[in-house]
Amino acid sequence: MSEMEVQPTAERTAGLTQWQRVTNTFTSPSKTFEDIKGGNRSWWLPLILCIVIGSALWGTVTVRVGWRQVEENGLRIAPKQAERLQSLPSDQLERQMKYGAIGQEIFWLAAPAGLIILNLVAAGILLGAINFGFGGRATYGQVLAVLWYGGLPMLIKLVLGAIGLWAGVAPESFLPGNPAGTNIGYFLDPTAISMALWTLLVALDITGIWSLILFSKGLARVAGTKPSSGYAAVFGWWILLLLVQVGASALFS
Repeated sequence: MSEMEVQPTAERTAGLTQWQRVTNTFTSPSKTFEDIKGGNRSWWLPLILCIVIGSALWGTVTVRVGWRQVEENGLRIAPKQAERLQSLPSDQLERQMKYGAIGQEIFWLAAPAGLIILNLVAAGILLGAINFGFGGRATYGQVLAVLWYGGLPMLIKLVLGAIGLWAGVAPESFLPGNPAGTNIGYFLDPTAISMALWTLLVALDITGIWSLILFSKGLARVAGTKPSSGYAAVFGWWILLLLVQVGASALFS
């Protein structure tokens, strides 16, 4: 028997299933990210969960709130726009409100498509940050998969939003961009405080911060860098975008 024939064969372990990756994102995220690093980068299940849960909330809003009411609620946090609309003749105001309600309905129905585009862009930005800024070795597909799985906690907010509406949350208080009480801003009247402060309090959301932490851990794992590098890349960009958002709220509200 030749020397080649007696060499032991390396034992290989099968990758996680899609459901295992989803479950481990909440219970043992390092297993999910290690599996992604090992080459299992598919993310169709998180996308399906996003579509199903998002559609459930969209349907709930249609039945329990109505998109005309959503448009009216949105104007409460855009006082300058509301003031401009109120100055219009009644027929023009009614037309603007009608089109605004239709726009809200279509915008939130198309939210999964928007999320796909957002993740595609964010993956490229974070890939550049971790590889060129911190010497990582991640691939675009790995970073994109990390974003899809790491974003799963934010679906909890959508579920809570739908449950709240069926449980009796007043339609007049519902905002699709902030559907559940996972941040302090949800419990405050945005017209009673500065919009910049309210925007900041909404951004400090439990599910959002949870996802940011997962993004950071996953990015560092697939790139083979220190965890601190993942946190610096993710939270650095998040803080920059938050400052822009808060500044815009202060200027245009």
